[in-house]
Amino acid sequence: MVIKGLATPLPLPSERSDPALLCRQVIFLHGLGDTGHSWAEALSSIRLPYVKYICPHAPRIPVTLNMKMVMPSWFDLMGLTPDAPEDEAGIKKAAESIKAIIEHEMKNGIPPNRIILGGFSQGGALSLYTALTCQHQLAGIVALSCWLPLHKAFPQAASNGVNKDIAILQCHGEMDPMIPVRFGALTAEKLKSVVTPAKVQFKTYPGVMHNSCPQEMMAVKEFIEKLLPRI
Repeated sequence: MVIKGLATPLPLPSERSDPALLCRQVIFLHGLGDTGHSWAEALSSIRLPYVKYICPHAPRIPVTLNMKMVMPSWFDLMGLTPDAPEDEAGIKKAAESIKAIIEHEMKNGIPPNRIILGGFSQGGALSLYTALTCQHQLAGIVALSCWLPLHKAFPQAASNGVNKDIAILQCHGEMDPMIPVRFGALTAEKLKSVVTPAKVQFKTYPGVMHNSCPQEMMAVKEFIEKLLPRI
């Protein structure tokens, strides 16, 4: 499958290839300068055999934050603080691209309420924005080391409250030098004004910088297992 503006999504192989068994899905978005390959590898360590995983690649674009260097990026970044200018048009365009993947998978028989959207850093930010503005009720969001883009537009920007009760797992390293944990905490509080507060989990990890850790990955696995149980 090719979605306009995206490289071909990278499916993560499952131990069971029968499509009838893979009626649950995780779509996971990588961070700035990365590709879907690294997160396909990371997710393989917590893979559930009855879940289909897709790790798309972002397009290569100039990034203002990095002196206009061309690199994989879901949208342009001007800064990494709550009050930094944002690429509103780029964020919305990227969200539509991810929604197109969701629509494609729905046409292939996967109900939206069995799809978890997640990501790390910029990818986690995009997963939050996309899910909260999606017209379909999704199963949940995994948001690692990230923030909510265009946060001032919420809760009004949320699509008719379709995902008002969506479960959100937000994780953040306490020593993150790029996106400080304080920014993560502010994001968690904002999310509680958009969705049912009890549905937001915010977990922090001492000593962890701008990366994941085994404890975080186990939390992600448990979250996926809870929301997408084996029938």
